Amino acid sequence: MTRLDFPTATAGELIAALSGGTVSSVELTKAAIARIEALDGPINAVVVRDFDRAMEAAKAADAALAMGERRPLLGLPMTVKEAHNVAGLPTTWGVEAFKGWTPAADSVGVTRLKAAGAVILGKTNVPPHLGDWQSANPIYGRTNNPYDLARTPGGSSGGGAAALAAGMTPLEFGSDIGGSIRIPSAFCGVFGHKPSWRLIPSRGHAPPTLDGAEIPLGVVGPMARSAADLQLALDVLAGPPPEEAVGYRLALPAPPGEALSDFRVLLLTDHPLAPVDAEIVAALEAFAHHLEAGGAKVIRSSDRLPDLLTMHEVYMTLLLAAIAPPETAQGPGGLTASAFQQALHRQAHFQRDWARLFETVDVVVAPCVGVNAFLHTTGAYDPNRTLTINGREEPYFNQLVWPGLATLPNLPATAMPIGKTASGLPIGVQVIGGYLRDRSTIAFAGLAA
Repeated sequence: MTRLDFPTATAGELIAALSGGTVSSVELTKAAIARIEALDGPINAVVVRDFDRAMEAAKAADAALAMGERRPLLGLPMTVKEAHNVAGLPTTWGVEAFKGWTPAADSVGVTRLKAAGAVILGKTNVPPHLGDWQSANPIYGRTNNPYDLARTPGGSSGGGAAALAAGMTPLEFGSDIGGSIRIPSAFCGVFGHKPSWRLIPSRGHAPPTLDGAEIPLGVVGPMARSAADLQLALDVLAGPPPEEAVGYRLALPAPPGEALSDFRVLLLTDHPLAPVDAEIVAALEAFAHHLEAGGAKVIRSSDRLPDLLTMHEVYMTLLLAAIAPPETAQGPGGLTASAFQQALHRQAHFQRDWARLFETVDVVVAPCVGVNAFLHTTGAYDPNRTLTINGREEPYFNQLVWPGLATLPNLPATAMPIGKTASGLPIGVQVIGGYLRDRSTIAFAGLAA
């Protein structure tokens, strides 16, 4: 393994090289730092840099490797989303009011990554309050898509996706509540995994002053250059928090098989509320033929598919409650306590509906969102904002229907690239599975890639 391999090598390949002694952590960390310094100016992805401490961690990793120690990520340089607490580094969520706030402790996820031997290079950019499919804020500026600097890399984990696509990091730790892992992955042509809710503890991923109960719908999860790397990271990150681990153990079920022919697939290409770009639909159909050629059973409709319109209504109710500031009148999102409780009951019904669907299929393949990486725009919180889809102006936030498919019922969803547009932009899809079937969606993405 040489420095020249770093921009394209997977995390698994780099770890194998570290374990085999063909490269050192110091060499990989220097290569990552050099690439960030050389390329990140116009991209602006790695906005909080911790290179001095990274080099010290790399030296410690090399010493441990030389003593024969082996850990899942020992010596691997990587980045994390700005919203994750890293002791000694600022956490702002892109909000000026939080500028300068520095946590005293790592998040649970970052603690597990470091314990596994990861070398944290720094933190990647986000939109304010993690609330857009772009990644621009008044503190760190705007992140640009490596495929086209005039376009968004997605959000809110857009800095991480851009860093992966530009070869500046082999692994990223993101988060998702409205497509924030899946949409940047699709826009930048990388892999990302939105885990089942609470599979990875989210403590330490919260705006400053707020770090108590798990946020409804919200998850934290990995982004990478391959599906295998997602599983590698998930194995490190998943599991109950320390206070629950005294009585609970994680035992995720295995995938249905080791070949595409072992999977039953439901393909979704349209939604009654939000159109999909014609190039994405064409890529989905080509992907379906690829799956069928590999032996997968692909269907395009099911009478067990939940009511998507009603489901979106419930999703938006809970999403607005989850992201509402704590001082909002009448409780979360302006809801009464009774209305919020009713929304939770309706969510539970949809969870059961999706469980019934997954008795007949193993995965659902759908768009991550109905557009590809779009040109930078402003007015992130303008309710009248639009996206151009198939030549028509469509409501921007209607596209939340696609991430909501997996988010409302707390399901795992793995984003994977499946092709490119005529202009060379990446096209990605999400692979949705049954609750806690995270290994199935990741395995399917690996087989289908």
